[in-house]
Amino acid sequence: MAKGVGIKMILFLAFSSAVAQNVTESKVEEFHVGVVLDLGTTVGKVAHTSISIAVEDFYVVHPNYTTRIVLHVSDSLSDDVQAASEVLDLLENYNVQAIIGPQKSSQAVFISALGNKHQVPIISFTATSTSLSSRRLPYFVQATARDSAQVVPIYVDNDYGRRIIPDLVDVLEGIDAHIPYRSAIDEPATGEQITQELYKLMTMQTRVFVVHMAAYLGSLFFTKAKEIGMMSKGFVWIITDGLASLIDSLNPSVVEAMNGALGVESYVPKSTELDNFTVRWYTRSRNDHPNYPTLKLNIFGLRSYDTIWAVAQAAEKAKVTEAKFQRPPALKNYTSSKTLENSRNGPATLKVILQTKFEGLSGYFDLSDGQLQVSMFQIINVVGKAHRVIGTARNLNIVIWPGESTEVPRGWEIPTNGKKLQVGIVAGGGTSLCFRVSDISYITKYDIAVVDITIRYNRSLNVDFTLPYTESGTAMVVPVKESINKNAWIFLKPLTPGMWFGTIMLFIYTGIVIWLLELLGNKNVHGPIPRQLATMIYFSLIEEKEKVKRFISRIVLVIWLFFIVVLKSCYTASLTSMLTVQQLQPTVTNVGELLKTGECVGYGRGSYIKGVLEDLGFDKSKIKPYDTLEDFHGALSKGSKTGGSAAFVGEIPYINLFLAEHCKGYTMVGPIYKTAGFGYALQKGSPIIGGISQAILNITGGDTIIQIEKKWIGDQNNCQNVGTISGTGSLTFDSFAGLIIATGVASTTSLMVALIIYFCKNKQVGHENGDSEQIMPQEENKDSGDGEKQCQEAAGARGMHEQINNVMRNGSLVICRGERIRSSWVSSSSARF
Repeated sequence: MAKGVGIKMILFLAFSSAVAQNVTESKVEEFHVGVVLDLGTTVGKVAHTSISIAVEDFYVVHPNYTTRIVLHVSDSLSDDVQAASEVLDLLENYNVQAIIGPQKSSQAVFISALGNKHQVPIISFTATSTSLSSRRLPYFVQATARDSAQVVPIYVDNDYGRRIIPDLVDVLEGIDAHIPYRSAIDEPATGEQITQELYKLMTMQTRVFVVHMAAYLGSLFFTKAKEIGMMSKGFVWIITDGLASLIDSLNPSVVEAMNGALGVESYVPKSTELDNFTVRWYTRSRNDHPNYPTLKLNIFGLRSYDTIWAVAQAAEKAKVTEAKFQRPPALKNYTSSKTLENSRNGPATLKVILQTKFEGLSGYFDLSDGQLQVSMFQIINVVGKAHRVIGTARNLNIVIWPGESTEVPRGWEIPTNGKKLQVGIVAGGGTSLCFRVSDISYITKYDIAVVDITIRYNRSLNVDFTLPYTESGTAMVVPVKESINKNAWIFLKPLTPGMWFGTIMLFIYTGIVIWLLELLGNKNVHGPIPRQLATMIYFSLIEEKEKVKRFISRIVLVIWLFFIVVLKSCYTASLTSMLTVQQLQPTVTNVGELLKTGECVGYGRGSYIKGVLEDLGFDKSKIKPYDTLEDFHGALSKGSKTGGSAAFVGEIPYINLFLAEHCKGYTMVGPIYKTAGFGYALQKGSPIIGGISQAILNITGGDTIIQIEKKWIGDQNNCQNVGTISGTGSLTFDSFAGLIIATGVASTTSLMVALIIYFCKNKQVGHENGDSEQIMPQEENKDSGDGEKQCQEAAGARGMHEQINNVMRNGSLVICRGERIRSSWVSSSSARF
């Protein structure tokens, strides 16, 4: 019984499935899609195979969809007019709701206009022109990367090539690059015409070329470039995505001719789905195109596959209606775009297409804003008969450049068979103190100006400068004068007034400290006040062991004498220098002095220094121009008050040259104004500026520039006036701050230690004497003077110390408190310490 039930269940399910399938098929609506390709090209063949597989795969994955896209493939025969005719035919006779293609940007211009007029989405996975804007043509969707992400100076002379030039200029301006020449090659150009254009490129300085053209023309172009030697060391060739993506499909001899070229192509992430599709694609391709066994799957095949999936999803979500187009009855017999009405399903289909986002075989497929959002490119390097991926734009491996070189080309050469380099120089004997840029108008008719041009911001707006080859800055040349008046009081000059005062005060303080230290234990210190003052001065000047008894006093005295020895040596050296060496100092030390006194200043005629001086506040009548070094020497010799100038303001290289010829009597003060130095000026965007700057760095970074200066300017070390000069300065308090502080701290610390010891010992002795005090009766009629004398005599008789600590009187009794004989040795010892 169970077996019978199972059989009935299986039959029921089979019947139900068949019924459901018939119902589903009866409800499926067709969504007609036109496909316009150049079926005779490699891209057209690859895309045709991918599109066929895409339709099959989509409905295997989505069997329950109620719409089915129906493809109508047309061949444009690589002709723009034929492509437009095929589109009109698709709209007229097949009522297509969307069109995939066309393949060329030139074809897409007109076809996108048709789609926009009749509200039929046009989706192209190969047309890259930026003129196909989604804002101007909302029904045109670019399922590929636009040309704005690439750079091209050599291009095919059609809409595909020409439309990239505006973006090229913007991109190059963003990286401070320049396009000296635009090479436009006709689409039907012959090999001879291409060769002539290549010879023209060889006569130019630039050696970096970016090629943007189709595969068939690119193959001929690189073959001819190889023949005339332009694929050798020193050249740089960069190919854009349109050609780089088809490297594997080119003839091996063409690939070999492209050795060393770099290419930019879209990055395709690896996946299991991609691997499975690749196997099936090659199987189908061999069946579809048995006469083309070398066809290779490329990015355009993957994007055409993803485009079909996007359209199929849009057809299902937009829910197409049966009525596609309507034409006016009177115009039914005319095949013209005017006879077509707008598609009712077009706006809804376009809306869904623009919202389509999924992980496709080519990567993340996002058509928002009417174009494919490409997130990453990769760089390829053509090597041998194939290519290798060397990384992304931020992380590149080693590049094999043309000529099988790994050395990075500098990007320019001076051609031997091309235009000669036009160099601007200053005419004359070289006596001018400045270069007048107006002499060659910012060098518009020269390639380079090899003269002493100061690098300034306003000049850099019109020309490009190399790195500076001289030291920078603006300074003054002024006369020098004797800095010291050698009179009878010159012996006071070595020390500043503050140093004299500090030394005297430290001298007095140290003497007092030593005196106090000795007062506590040296009997030679006692006596009249004049004698004690003499002893104090004596202690401060001379160390004599017989006079200074205490060890702590000798420590203070040694530190003090060390300070005196150092000060004496410095004083002697400074005084000797003042008396024997000629001391010079500038007559003017800063610009402020010139402004305050109203002195005249000179500058090199035609120099920008005049404007600098005016900005600093100088009156125009006080600014005098001069032409030669001798003119400046004469003006400085006269001085401002007698018709000359008080200072010469110029750039440091000119000042060094002046001082090399007129060393005696002048010096340099400054710099007073910062500049970038001298450099060579070139036309804007000159390709040789990098190489010249590197050569300048090679010279200025070593001993070469020093030898050049010695040869042409002289050894500046031989002139004692070079640089800011001032007389020997007096010794200041700051110069000896360390010794002064050390001496003061040692004296003060020693005194405090001695006082603490003294009071501690006295306190101890007082306690001991208090235990043995005796009250001695005396006669009432004896006066107090006799009692005191008797106490001293008694103390002396008993061998007590002659110091009396205290005498107390109480009526007729005299209480004497002193040290006993047994404590006299302790007292004597502490006094000696």
